[in-house]
Amino acid sequence: MKTALLLIDIQNDYFPDGSFPLPGAEAAGKNASAILQHFRETGQVVVHVQHHSVRADAAFFIPGTTGAEINHIVNPAIGEKVITKNFPNSFRGTTLLSYLHENLIERIIICGMMTHMCVDATLRAAKDFGFTCTLIADACTTKDLAVLDKKASAEDVQTAFCAALAYYYAEVVNTATFLK
Repeated sequence: MKTALLLIDIQNDYFPDGSFPLPGAEAAGKNASAILQHFRETGQVVVHVQHHSVRADAAFFIPGTTGAEINHIVNPAIGEKVITKNFPNSFRGTTLLSYLHENLIERIIICGMMTHMCVDATLRAAKDFGFTCTLIADACTTKDLAVLDKKASAEDVQTAFCAALAYYYAEVVNTATFLK
């Protein structure tokens, strides 16, 4: 089964000193880098997805800023595809689906940020498009959330979303397990 690595929004604004730092961004980035190295060493397809916020009230991922750049820990190599998106779902308004089809991809390995938003939206769409999906849980991170006067820590949000995705949409593993 031909496989591609999809690295979603691993951009400077999510790291310390960025405009929207996420807890655990450095650890998740390090794990994503290990997965990326594996794909490079085995000559498999790598796709970087970079979010550019085009909303007038955007506070991060503003095109042309350092914060919108892909973080150095997973910097694209020559020949690796970079797709720019403007919505949480990496397929919406992009060439991602056609690129994956052109390269005969059947399975997608996903790493990225934020699990509860762009990773979730992209992974669910990928499954709906017929791809077999694997989520590398510790190569992703998210943030604290609140709804209806209840708060959930980033760790609890991560666990809940990974559990929900594992229910039907993806195999969910950690970096060490995937690299075995």
